[in-house]
Amino acid sequence: MSDYKNIRGKKVKFLTSDLSGEQSEGQLFYSDTDNDFKSVVASAAFSSGGPLITARTWIGATGTQTAALYSGGTLAPNTRFVNTEEYDGTGFSAGGNLNTAKGNSGAAGTQTAGLHAMGNVGGSASDDAEEYNGSSWTNVTDAPTATRDIDAFGTQTAAVFLGGNPEPDHSYEYDGTNWTASNDMGTGRYTSGTAGILTAGLAFGGYSTSANTANTESYNGTSWTEVGNLTVAKRDGASGGIQTAAFFAGGAGTPGGGDTKSNAQQLWDGTSWSNSSATLAVTRRGLRGTGASSSAGIGAGGYTGDNATVGSNATEEFNITVNTITAAAWASGGNVGTARRALWGGGTQTAGLIWGGYVGPPVENKTEEYNGSSWSEQNNLNTAGYHICGTGTQTAAVAFGRGTPPSGKTEEYNGTSWSEQNDMGTARYILSGFGVQTAAVAYGGGPLGAHPTGVPGIQTEHYDGTSWTAGGNYPEKNRAGSACGTQTAGLGSAGYSPDDSARTAEANTYDGSSWTAAPAMVIAKDGTFTSGSQTDAIIFLGVAPVAAQNVVSQKYDGTSWTTSASAATPRGSHAGSSTGGGTGTAFAAAGGTPNVANTEEFTGETTALNLKTLTDS
Repeated sequence: MSDYKNIRGKKVKFLTSDLSGEQSEGQLFYSDTDNDFKSVVASAAFSSGGPLITARTWIGATGTQTAALYSGGTLAPNTRFVNTEEYDGTGFSAGGNLNTAKGNSGAAGTQTAGLHAMGNVGGSASDDAEEYNGSSWTNVTDAPTATRDIDAFGTQTAAVFLGGNPEPDHSYEYDGTNWTASNDMGTGRYTSGTAGILTAGLAFGGYSTSANTANTESYNGTSWTEVGNLTVAKRDGASGGIQTAAFFAGGAGTPGGGDTKSNAQQLWDGTSWSNSSATLAVTRRGLRGTGASSSAGIGAGGYTGDNATVGSNATEEFNITVNTITAAAWASGGNVGTARRALWGGGTQTAGLIWGGYVGPPVENKTEEYNGSSWSEQNNLNTAGYHICGTGTQTAAVAFGRGTPPSGKTEEYNGTSWSEQNDMGTARYILSGFGVQTAAVAYGGGPLGAHPTGVPGIQTEHYDGTSWTAGGNYPEKNRAGSACGTQTAGLGSAGYSPDDSARTAEANTYDGSSWTAAPAMVIAKDGTFTSGSQTDAIIFLGVAPVAAQNVVSQKYDGTSWTTSASAATPRGSHAGSSTGGGTGTAFAAAGGTPNVANTEEFTGETTALNLKTLTDS
């Protein structure tokens, strides 16, 4: 019998470990570890990204999957937005606001050189145009015609805007200074999909003559030419790519010709459209997308209900790659024994610890340990309390402060029982802390009064496993904040500042002696929890100004904050793990209001090579 080399002229690699890297695509090898033939295969899939900070629909979108710009937007019946958000490949952060609130606009360019023009302002079509420099918007020359529901492609200095109301067959070019009318399209449309650049563009789908259209037209910088039709006529979806490799996902349109919301995607290869094997997890319309090709795109926003009065903040990334991307996500864990709020916790996702809390009444002294699947009750705290802070591991934790009245009581846990230690210098509760049992930090909290009218402090104290000493003061009065890290590399953020009479998004880093201002969070919160380190943190749940943001997590990489995966159960004043971070694992347990008992587990995004085992069947 001939072997593979004699038949194909090539050897099959014999490997003791799996291949890695995108360059491995299509390679055949024998795995000595698994005793199987394997190959590396590219596949198409959507995965969740960090949600929009502000849920809305019909947003201007441009850029790439790892550097996208979303600006403006609409919620029915007549709400327009100035919000700009920047996506870095994992989550959104806030950018500079538009000068004029508008939605249903066209957008072109990049994250640092964007263009947002025309659209809906106050319920009427607009000719307004603005340019973005990566931080702020500047008004530029108005477009020739006030138009809404318009679409666009190209760059900030070489863009094409097309279709829309009231002149759905018109197109215009923008050169960075002036607008000029271009040749009309063959099929008038609005809320279509677009891709490409000024000299090699593409427009597809949309709403035309009282129905969705499947028509696709290419643009060469001068005129439009009809090319292959979509497999299903639709409009109002996420699109992106280039003239020879584009995508169109979600929107309105079904194979039967109806106008229901779709989760389907179509791919363009330069000649024809085909149905993608990948579908959106969240079926919606009014979402907008962008991407550099048909193999790497993003879609965000839109709405899932009967109309656009309630927007979606869902973000999904599309990839055709040899890597399997598992997005950051929350999953259900085991319930705690006693549902309660205003408790605290530490440890890890597979070795967690929670203590204290408030049932409403009574005040709790209960302690529970988590093994990654279930909670078990342990020996109680010596002194019951709520809003008790602390830090550490399942076998070496420290709990400090509590109310009411405010107390400086400190207890240590050794994996079996709690023991009384020296009190803090300042009695308080609703404080924040981080570190380990023998090198902990406490700051803020309420030494007087009661939440939410208490007067919080700025005092910072260090614990060395025996006693407390003064540290550098926190930059502002703070309570119900959240923190993580070590005594010499800490991160404090969120909380409630009576100085500002509002929740705060401020963050600060600690070096063991003094605090330094860090970039602000994207969403202000209090009653939240932070896990990780000074350069890899995840802050989750809590109470935000907008209820829909309560479940949104935020990730910090030492430089900037972005949105991350949303949890399922809104809650505040909950417990969580002290270690993990935005790229690791964490847990959130109990909390209120109302009090809940469930646990959710966080796992950061992972990427692995898509290996397929070959069979003879």
